[in-house]
Amino acid sequence: MKVLSTKNNLQILHEDNHLIIVNKRVGDIVQGDKTGDKPLSEIVKEYLKDKYNKPGEVFLGVVHRLDRPTTGIVVFARTSKALARLNEMFSKRETEKTYWAVVKNQPPKTNDMLVHYLTRNEKNNTSKAHAKEVPGSKIAKLDYQIIKVLDSYFVLEVDLHTGRHHQIRAQLAAIGCPIKGDLKYGFDRSNPDGGIHLHARKLVFVHPVAKEKLEIVAPLPENSLWNAAL
Repeated sequence: MKVLSTKNNLQILHEDNHLIIVNKRVGDIVQGDKTGDKPLSEIVKEYLKDKYNKPGEVFLGVVHRLDRPTTGIVVFARTSKALARLNEMFSKRETEKTYWAVVKNQPPKTNDMLVHYLTRNEKNNTSKAHAKEVPGSKIAKLDYQIIKVLDSYFVLEVDLHTGRHHQIRAQLAAIGCPIKGDLKYGFDRSNPDGGIHLHARKLVFVHPVAKEKLEIVAPLPENSLWNAAL
C-alpha cells in the first residue's frame, strides 16, 4: 500500500474527513500515560491543525491502541460520528486484524488456531495464557501460519479473533515462541531500538460513514530482519 505522506515523523496511510490512519513506529505511545511522553494522538492533532490551519482545539478520537514496542496500523477518528461507529465496530469485532510476528523457535505446527484463557497482572503489566479456564480469565483466540522461514527465524502471520491485553505476545510465548525482542515474554535479548518484532500489518473494515470497505496495509519497519521477511 502506498504511504500518503510522511511528515513530523508521521507516516500516513489513509486520510479523509472522518478518519486518519497512521503507521506507528517503535516507542510511540498511542495515548498519553504516566510517562508524560508525547503521545501519537497529540502528534496527529498537531499535523491536522497545521495542515488545515485549524483555530482552537482539534477533535481526534482514539479508537484502539497498540503496545509501545509494537509497530503498525493505528486508526484515529476525526469526527464524533466516526468515533462512535468505530468504537462499536471494534468492540463487536467487525474488523479483520492481521499481524506479522518474527519468532526464533519453530511453532509446533505450520498453521494452527490457538485458544487460551488469559489472566492479566496489572502490577507488572503482563498477561498469562492458560490452557484451561481459571478464575478471572478471558478466552483468547488467534490463527497463525508460518509465511516465511529465515536463517534463524520464522515469520508468522497472525489473525486475531479476540482483542485481549498482550494477546499475541502471551499466546505465542505459551507455545514456546516468544516474539523477537520481547523480554517481557521470554525472549532472551532485547532489540537495539527497544521494540519487538510484532507489526499490525493489515486492517480490513467498513468505513464508518462512507460505508465502503477499506483495506489498509502498513509497510514494515526498515530493518534487515523485516526486509528479509518480504
